[in-house]
Amino acid sequence: MIKFDAVNKKFPLGNLALKDVSFEVAENEFVFLVGPSGAGKTTILKLIMRQYEPSSGTVLVDNFNLSSKDFNQVENLRRRLGVVFQDFKVLTDKNVYENIALSLQVMGMDQGRINKEIREALELVGLNGKEKFFPAQLSAGELQRVAIARAIVGDREFILADEPTGNLDPKTAWEIMKIFKKLEGDKTILFATHNSDIVNSLQKRVLVLNDGKLIKDVKKGGYEA
Repeated sequence: MIKFDAVNKKFPLGNLALKDVSFEVAENEFVFLVGPSGAGKTTILKLIMRQYEPSSGTVLVDNFNLSSKDFNQVENLRRRLGVVFQDFKVLTDKNVYENIALSLQVMGMDQGRINKEIREALELVGLNGKEKFFPAQLSAGELQRVAIARAIVGDREFILADEPTGNLDPKTAWEIMKIFKKLEGDKTILFATHNSDIVNSLQKRVLVLNDGKLIKDVKKGGYEA
């Protein structure tokens, strides 16, 4: 469960990025977060990751109260979050296997389980047999598949996707969306996007932001870009 209650985010120079935003995302729900650039989509994701703290209001992720000034569970929180970025953020000096394994090694997972998790993740994203490939050998769509595999290993319950199809051609974008569809019902997914075709075709719940305000919350909604 993700819950925002009357959340405001003001930056030091006075820019108010979020204005009294309230919503709740249920366990294993798939929600699109839409709106123009600067609407507040990335700010919401960064608050959930605890890269930002709210200026006021409450942000909850399950039992974690991220608005508490005494919050000291950032590492435990982030172990439950998988994040997929527009620009992939894969490590260019590591191969596919190493990119995915890194976070599992940090968790202290044993090698046998790491191998199993990576094998299953690569099968799900359609990259079987490419474990030893380096990023320079992969297409943009394949790089995003690596990023998704990295986000789902380690039993992460929440997937935060920040414009994951933004750098992809339409055909590849739909191939990536098929992977997210496979995750539906098994992960809580908050998917920020500008892609109105994807939002309108999939008819999921849609949170519409504009100028830092949540202006619409529609079940089986669409988006007019």
